[in-house]
Amino acid sequence: MPEKRFNVAVAGATGAVGNQMISSLEERNFPVRSLKLLASSRSIGRTLKFRGDEIPVQELQKDSFKGVDIALFSAGGGTSTHFSPFAAKDGCVVIDNSSAWRMDPDIPLVVPEVNPHAVSGYKRKGIIANPNCSTIQMVVALNPVHREFRIKRIVVSTYQSVSGTGKKAIDELFDQTRAMINFLDYKREIYPHRIAFNCLPHIDVFLENGYTKEEMKMVHETRKIMEDDGIAVTATTVRVPVFFGHGESVNIETVEPISPETVREILKKAPGVKVVDDPSRNLYPLAIDAAGQDLTLVGRIRRDESVKNGINMWIVADNIRKGAATNAVQIAEILAKEYL
Repeated sequence: MPEKRFNVAVAGATGAVGNQMISSLEERNFPVRSLKLLASSRSIGRTLKFRGDEIPVQELQKDSFKGVDIALFSAGGGTSTHFSPFAAKDGCVVIDNSSAWRMDPDIPLVVPEVNPHAVSGYKRKGIIANPNCSTIQMVVALNPVHREFRIKRIVVSTYQSVSGTGKKAIDELFDQTRAMINFLDYKREIYPHRIAFNCLPHIDVFLENGYTKEEMKMVHETRKIMEDDGIAVTATTVRVPVFFGHGESVNIETVEPISPETVREILKKAPGVKVVDDPSRNLYPLAIDAAGQDLTLVGRIRRDESVKNGINMWIVADNIRKGAATNAVQIAEILAKEYL
């Protein structure tokens, strides 16, 4: 029986994540019959390469999804809120990378290594939400531990690269760095403070409770994905002068007694995880090692000596790939194999 193939669209195709979605579809040999690339009117006239062909970018419109089976969205929350229902109405399943739909109780929030069964919930509204990049890598590493020892509290501090803000932020870090090492004036447009040679404890907008929206995303999304509202989560998210790859210092407290050795053994067998943990040889996860791959790297696994049943670890992943594009394509693979 011939393999079933699908008509696929990428909305926001010209952005950093949209570009990687196209690459991930090709790298993972997703069964694409046709690929439609969609963006704003500013991108009309551009072409992007897929499997050796130059595909023209079309303007994203309400009727863009007629005949499309799966649409990968990375065009921002407002765009997704407006266009996703039109796509779903035309029978297209939307996998959305924005925060627009993540906490909608009728829309599944999916990390394939953690809750692949949740994909079935797409039937309610025709939409699946792709989680926040920093949440994805954390739950990939923590879920296997939670299933065996039950995590009751998570304290996470992130070290997030500028690519999480987009191409203009990448350019700003590059331009500011070049200007400073040449003793030239620099421009500041994307972030409220200089990002070169600096760290900003400020990602997304501040909320009334003193946390940022990014921090609260990690709280709420973690509970939804891991399907346990009883987990206590607190986060501090920081933007650092790194181009690609998010790092996270994560502290967990479990209900059952746990040891670093046990955590290492669990994670060595966990899907999507690579343990890099040999401090005697200076081996631990680095952003420069995670960049360009889809695995979540975990190291610095050690006992928290200040609390019973506590473990510290350091988690790193490529935020554009596993933190966004590849996770979306993995969701599409589940859809294609089991539901469509």
